[in-house]
Amino acid sequence: MAILVDLKQVSARRSDRTVFEELALTVRDGDRIGVVGINGTGKSTLLRLVAGVEPPETGRVLRGRGVRVGYLEQEPELARGRVRDAVDAGWEGDAALERLGMGRRSDADVAELSGGQAKRVALAAVLARPAELLVLDEPTNHLDLGAVAWLEVQLLGRPGGLVLVSHDRHLLDRCTTRMLELDRGRGYVHEGGYASYLEARAEREELAVSAERSRRNLARRELAWLRRGAPARTRKPQARIDAATRVVEGRAEPPARAGELALGFRTPRLGDKVVEMAGVAFAYDAAGPLVLAEVDLVLDPRERLGVVGANGTGKSTLLDLVCARRAPTAGTVQVGRTVVCGYYDQKSAELDPAARVRDLVAGPTRAPGAPEDVALMERFWFTGELPFARVGTLSGGERRRLQLLLVLAGRPNLLVLDEPTNDLDLDTLRILEDFLEDWPGALVVVSHDRTFLDRVTERLVAVDETGRVAAVPGGVAGWVEQVTRRDGAASAPVAGSVSPVRPAAQRGSPRAGGPVTPAGSPRRRQPDVEQGSPSTIAYRLRQVEKDLARLARRRDELVEAMRGLVDHVELARVGSDLAAAQASLDEAEERWIALAELAEAAKG
Repeated sequence: MAILVDLKQVSARRSDRTVFEELALTVRDGDRIGVVGINGTGKSTLLRLVAGVEPPETGRVLRGRGVRVGYLEQEPELARGRVRDAVDAGWEGDAALERLGMGRRSDADVAELSGGQAKRVALAAVLARPAELLVLDEPTNHLDLGAVAWLEVQLLGRPGGLVLVSHDRHLLDRCTTRMLELDRGRGYVHEGGYASYLEARAEREELAVSAERSRRNLARRELAWLRRGAPARTRKPQARIDAATRVVEGRAEPPARAGELALGFRTPRLGDKVVEMAGVAFAYDAAGPLVLAEVDLVLDPRERLGVVGANGTGKSTLLDLVCARRAPTAGTVQVGRTVVCGYYDQKSAELDPAARVRDLVAGPTRAPGAPEDVALMERFWFTGELPFARVGTLSGGERRRLQLLLVLAGRPNLLVLDEPTNDLDLDTLRILEDFLEDWPGALVVVSHDRTFLDRVTERLVAVDETGRVAAVPGGVAGWVEQVTRRDGAASAPVAGSVSPVRPAAQRGSPRAGGPVTPAGSPRRRQPDVEQGSPSTIAYRLRQVEKDLARLARRRDELVEAMRGLVDHVELARVGSDLAAAQASLDEAEERWIALAELAEAAKG
């Protein structure tokens, strides 16, 4: 296959450290390469080298003759003018804008766009133009689930090469055939998708532990040899002495991060009332259209609520109402007296780029460098020179981690997360998921990340184009199937022809997000109830019993409603609702059985 880009011994450095050194990477026609690594390892820097927007500090980057590159940077800057002009790709550009939720704004001035909207316009421009190599830095940021499903089809259907940085594990495992892991200045290539990378990384870490154990055993023997008296040492070969000294003085390679991300915070106890919304409507302008309408929503003290919906339907506005950042235009929002809301929103870019990390953590009332602040920063991996770094020099993921630190430092008991997975590295994301599973307070999260939603939420609501909020039957899998069917995500790519590349999921590799059908539609996940103490399991069991009673009543109401109906349109509608209700009831019954078995095991 033709070589598109060939990196030979390239290096990149920051003021305080080497990002990577003497890295080699060859991208050929047909390659699908996912790039992973913790924040600050140089993923975005590597993509800029591959795309040719900056030269390497050392080494060479060779390019195939006539190779066109479509590059999406993490924070793109658009040329002045209209959205349509920024894409400038005819009907293909219009189609991409429509699929990415920007069709209605094609005549808008790019200066009026938010950061997320600008990212979608830039992605539309890249996908609509012909290119032999796509280089995409976090393309799913600011996309709703329907757009992510459509993007997946585009990437699978394009010929040429792909180099991709993403936190979306489902997308990585579906669309990549190789993974490049950046770790402590080196690159490791793993064949297969995301699941294959996890297996290879675990094996490498086990080998490192074994090698360090062998080094220590050898060091003990060499130290004993060196200590056999000064007279004897004078007759020992100097080369052997030097080698023994190196073994004894050797150290294991330090971890990429010091310790684990410690998120175990004490939170104020929640009362019985958290948030209750009744008949809520909201409009930004009294004479303007409603963004939300007829919203009835009740959160309980152990709420695990996911919010989904297309971009622009009012999900972030709903979160603002939950946290009392905005007052409703109509209806009532009652917030419990004990509620302390921590809001993790999409505005990390609004942190003052000139501010230092330690100053932001100290806040306006304390002097920087207090011991409790230093300890808090260390728990979030802000060590070494990072506490003194200015926000503008941090990577996108480091800024998001700083924002999470600032939110949790307020000790909230209601945690509201708006697109929390954007820019976080995969290690941080997995630890955040573990933390949220045992979070003692209430949780409300807006996210497009299927794996994340599946792990941390127990019920899902959708905000539709009319601003109404409704429960989603079938959970995450049901919502993905619904938006895929509605948006026609299986349509042909907007540019190029079908690629013969087989995605990881079709090659039989394990999937990070669960099994899929051959057509790519997620199947129902087996109940994931292994985590939690006996009291947590008992609580979840009671909640599922309530859900069973509610769902059974709903099913019985629909069965009763079907009796006597003769209109075929109404019969079809009620029948569809009945099928969805029965599916939700079946899923709840499976969860109840699994929890009941765990509860019995805990007793015995």
